[in-house]
Amino acid sequence: MPTVDVVVDCPVSRTFRVEQMAGMFDVALEAKSRAAFSVELPGLDEQWQIGAIVGPSGSGKSTIARAHFGRRLYTPGRWRKGESILDGFDPRLSIKTVVQTLTAVGFSSPPSWVKPYQVLSNGERFRCDLARALLDNSDDDVVAYDEFTSVVDRTVAKIGSAAVAKAIRKRRITRRFVAVTCHYDVLDWLQPDWTLDMASCRLARGCLRRRPPIELTVAPVHRSAWVLFRRHHYLNGNLLGHAKCFAAFWGERPVAFSAWVRRNTRKCVRGDMREHRTVVLPDFQGLGIGNRLSEFCASIWAGLGGRAFGTTSHPAMIGYRLASPRWRCVRRPSMVSRTGGSGMYLSSARRHDGTLRPGVMKNFSSCRRLTAGFQYSGPAMDRPQAENYAAAHPRVFALSESEQAILAAVNRWPGATASLLARLLGVSTSAIRSGTARLLALDLIARAGRGGQADPLAFYPAEAAKP
Repeated sequence: MPTVDVVVDCPVSRTFRVEQMAGMFDVALEAKSRAAFSVELPGLDEQWQIGAIVGPSGSGKSTIARAHFGRRLYTPGRWRKGESILDGFDPRLSIKTVVQTLTAVGFSSPPSWVKPYQVLSNGERFRCDLARALLDNSDDDVVAYDEFTSVVDRTVAKIGSAAVAKAIRKRRITRRFVAVTCHYDVLDWLQPDWTLDMASCRLARGCLRRRPPIELTVAPVHRSAWVLFRRHHYLNGNLLGHAKCFAAFWGERPVAFSAWVRRNTRKCVRGDMREHRTVVLPDFQGLGIGNRLSEFCASIWAGLGGRAFGTTSHPAMIGYRLASPRWRCVRRPSMVSRTGGSGMYLSSARRHDGTLRPGVMKNFSSCRRLTAGFQYSGPAMDRPQAENYAAAHPRVFALSESEQAILAAVNRWPGATASLLARLLGVSTSAIRSGTARLLALDLIARAGRGGQADPLAFYPAEAAKP
């Protein structure tokens, strides 16, 4: 175990203000300000995967890390303006390597990969810097990250720490990692093999505590909740109107969304469902929350006696389901062949009596992507609980104040024209028309016309469940 001895000093400029301060606080001024550190650190030839150097600001964390790791210490650098995230990495790296690393650190949002670094949130920037640290100087076995999680929300810091720890432990990232940080709250989530606390200059080996559990609550939600997640999905933002939607919550904070629709194919049976959209907010990616939510929803349909299918092109989801005993691969990862050369396919939907209605031509969006098909084979939910989830009628999510006013006016004066409502509410006619268009799309005005009262609460209060 090597001992690191570092002495740093700097000259003291004896100006008039410095002399005044010395007289006020009785400080003895020397020609140089000096600090010495002597600590023990594990050797680079020892067997460990994750380390941490923690301590308050000014305790010498960066000094020790720079002295021990040298050029292996990564400091977040500059990203060229206007350049996409994908182009900000070393051009010698393959796109597959870049995508795998971004996904491993919990930044698996393809729509955000094409954006410049400057327009991303602090949490997204942190994931990008972390991915670049793991890929820069990849010939070295060890990378140390200075100011780890210093500029992000503490929830994002914990999730990001757990994501990178998971990727390294499962060998998705082959380099060893050292976090240099002033925040002690990430240690339980990072679970380092050794920790150097600069407050006491003592080295502790082994994970001190287990990672805190992540408990999620799943509830049915109205499809209007899709507005929170649509821009983070790797496909288009469209959502079918008849989709059954569910959301996972961490406390009161929504973190993931999954929508399911009836499966309409020649070989389907009554009760078959397919996964339509599943997305996790960027701040909570990297822990497998999306896969857990998909399995939870699939167990609902299995509990009702049906089957659950899912087709995905996301590399992380494909890899998870190929290795999971809860999913059976029904179509290996492949490119779907075109039906003809027009990029269209014939869709035939079933009527309620089981007969097929005439088909229509639709865009075949999967023909240019590598996709894989899976069938859920895991445990089924108890039928009474599954029936409660399937029969739930969740209320609308997050109506704006103007939409609530329009809805109240429609309830009070049914049959009023747009111009009359505009005069009554003191707004423009175009605002009334745009507001009523959304209320019609959410089936609120039709329900209000039958005398019902639409309560714009956030979510349906379903029974809590832990996937």
